[in-house]
This record gives sequence, C-alpha cells and structure tokens, in this order.
Amino acid sequence: MSERKNVFLYYIPSDELEPKIQQLKTVGKKQGFKLVDNMEDANIIASIGGDGAFLQALRKTGFREDCLYVGINNKRLGFYTDFDLDKLERIEEGLQSDMVEVLRYPTLEVTVDGIQTFHCLNECSIRSNIIKTFAIDVYIDDIHFETFRGDGMVVSTPTGSTAYNKSLRGAIVDPRLRSMQLNEIASINNNEYRTLGSPLLLSSSRELVLKIVQDGNDHPIIAVDNEALGIRHSHEVSIKVSEKVIKTIKLKDNSFIHKVKRSFLQ
Repeated sequence: MSERKNVFLYYIPSDELEPKIQQLKTVGKKQGFKLVDNMEDANIIASIGGDGAFLQALRKTGFREDCLYVGINNKRLGFYTDFDLDKLERIEEGLQSDMVEVLRYPTLEVTVDGIQTFHCLNECSIRSNIIKTFAIDVYIDDIHFETFRGDGMVVSTPTGSTAYNKSLRGAIVDPRLRSMQLNEIASINNNEYRTLGSPLLLSSSRELVLKIVQDGNDHPIIAVDNEALGIRHSHEVSIKVSEKVIKTIKLKDNSFIHKVKRSFLQ
C-alpha cells in the first residue's frame, strides 16, 4: 500500500458530512496521501457510508483490479467497511502500522442473453416484475438440473452470503472459498414443479445458466448487488465466479468471522 498514494473519495456530499470529510483529508495529507478529483487517476478508492456506498463505489469505478478499495463507516455498520469516520485516530493508526492487510474478494460474472456482461460483489437476483410467479429452467454445466417456479432466485458470492441470501435462510460462506450459492425465493413444489428446496453451493469451476420460461412473464427484474439492470425481454442469464477479484484494505483484528459474530450473535 506504501506505493499507492492517489486517493479518490466516493460519497454523497451533505452539510453534515463535509466537516468530517475535511478532517479525513487532513489525516490523509499528514500520512502522505494525495486526494484526486478524477477517479481514473486514483489507485485507492475510499467509499464513505455503509455497504451500499461501497457497492456503488465499485460499480461507478468499474470494479478496477488495479486499485485498492477501502470502506469507511458513517454511522452505518457493514461487512465491507472496516474504518469509522468518527474514529479518525483509528484510521491514522491503521495507516502507519501493520494493522491493515489486503484481502481479495471473489466476484460474479453475469451475462444476459449472451450480449451484456456485468460484475457483482454481493449477489445477482432474478425476480418477477408482476404479481405472478414465473418459471426458470436451471442448468449447471449444460446439465438440466431443475425447473423452478416461484418468485425468483438469488445467486450470491461468499461475502454476499450474509445479505439477501441469509434472509432466504441461505448458508453463510467463508470468503476464502471461491464459490457461488444458488437460493430460491418462494418456490412452488407440487406434482408439476419440483425443486431442490434448499440452497446449493457451487464451486468456482461451475457455470450456472438460468433460462426464463416464456409463459407470459418474460420481463423479470434482474439486479446485480443493489442496482436493477435496465434490461427487458431477458431469456437467459449465465453466472459464474469471475477471475476478477476486488482488493480491499481491511483491519487484521476485524476478520469476516469477527463481523459475523458481531452482526448476528451479539
């Protein structure tokens, strides 16, 4: 990190936030960091807010592999935000010691109809756009696995396993496992439709293809992380664990296990 000194701050300006931003800039300059106004000139991108701000910073900057990303809390706890804007001394201490480390988080590569490709760090979800269930033919490595009918499906990364996936009773997955998890949203199981009925963890070598059955509801909402894609008439969504990883600056004493325990067990 010592060779990376150009920092771009991603945040939504407000009168309340501005004094804290100025204090943060002072700390950064004291440690030899240079603030840049153009994100393309940065090799460190710092988001200020919660996990939503971190995910937006990734999307706005194009999931850059040549950058380090760092999340800074602003009154919101998150899995991607290790530092706290109200504890500048902690940030300064971390920058000048061996308290920080670089972690690499896996991402998903999502291709819609073989044309448009997107990346996500949390999850990709496919949901009905109308008040009606819809059907999806699920293929794993070109093998027809099941035909799902229900409200939709969620495919999450290990870091995203604590988000939407967990609310669907999915498993929490260690980010050291390069994998993806398929989970159902309100599936229908009867004599016509039969699904696994439980989350399915797939290795990074697998390819998952979701083919939307054209039976009157061919306009599902497809979302990557916290943003819906403006795509209609979608027929096929291919999902796999990407070779692209996101490098993040984390505190050594605030591991994924620490965060899970703090968020759900304390």
